Amino acid sequence: MDIMSQHRIGIDLGGTKIEIMVLGPDGAAVLRQRISTPSGYQETVAAIAGLVRACESRLGVSASVGIGIPGVISPATGLVKNANSIALNGHRFDHDMGVALDREVRVENDANCFALSEATDGAGAGLGVVFGVILGTGCGGGIVMHGKVHQGPHRVAGEWGHTPLPWPRGLEVPGHLCWCGKHGCLESYVAGPALARDCDGPGAHDASGLPDRAAGGDRAAMDALERHADRLARGLAVVINLLDPDAIVLGGGLSNMDHLYVALPRLIPVHAFSDVIATPVLRNKHGDSSGVRGAAWLWPAA
Repeated sequence: MDIMSQHRIGIDLGGTKIEIMVLGPDGAAVLRQRISTPSGYQETVAAIAGLVRACESRLGVSASVGIGIPGVISPATGLVKNANSIALNGHRFDHDMGVALDREVRVENDANCFALSEATDGAGAGLGVVFGVILGTGCGGGIVMHGKVHQGPHRVAGEWGHTPLPWPRGLEVPGHLCWCGKHGCLESYVAGPALARDCDGPGAHDASGLPDRAAGGDRAAMDALERHADRLARGLAVVINLLDPDAIVLGGGLSNMDHLYVALPRLIPVHAFSDVIATPVLRNKHGDSSGVRGAAWLWPAA
């Protein structure tokens, strides 16, 4: 198959929905569709295979297939691990999809797909090293170096959400208990539900309204957003100390909070180990399409 002129199919496999997008040879989206995610593993494989075949039949093309999942394929076992869509865990997903579609299928972590999309033709296009951040119901990251996802030998590169909150102080010690079983993970401080709880207490989970509340003078919202930006800046300062990326691109629901693009460039240099820090913090270009576009770009143009 000539990958320079082919169509590319990307699949974003989530816990509640499956999205498919077909990119034409020029990288433009020519078809997009969403369905609900089935509850069972075999049903999920069959649903994805059916979507691919239907799209190819509709367009009259044969395409490469890349799939983003909320987990990774373990290089030790070949099985999915760390997926919050638990039906995937313990299965040879890439192999099973390859059998179902009778072709090689590339599978990658969804945060890596986001980063790849934004580095390929998004906010970080043309830059050497891009760190993509997902700030939604969870907190993840992906690293793209010179057009390629950096996975690492254990496939955990970019798992930034499960590193500790840096330079903790006050009530941040010993740290919130994270779902992974450890205390103090960044995810338990900077993901959307964590921000909501910090403002409104244990039962809160939606932080989307906090900027409007803060603009209206709600002191609790203002303070919570200030703490959140400071914690996020501390976490990103460590990323800069380790990777020194050309850009950081924010994704997920919290990336729509305008104040972050003002606060983070001001706060990150306080913590990063350099006399000058000019790393741009960028809003994503492709929005909620970045994951599925990045899955398609697992088959690069060259």
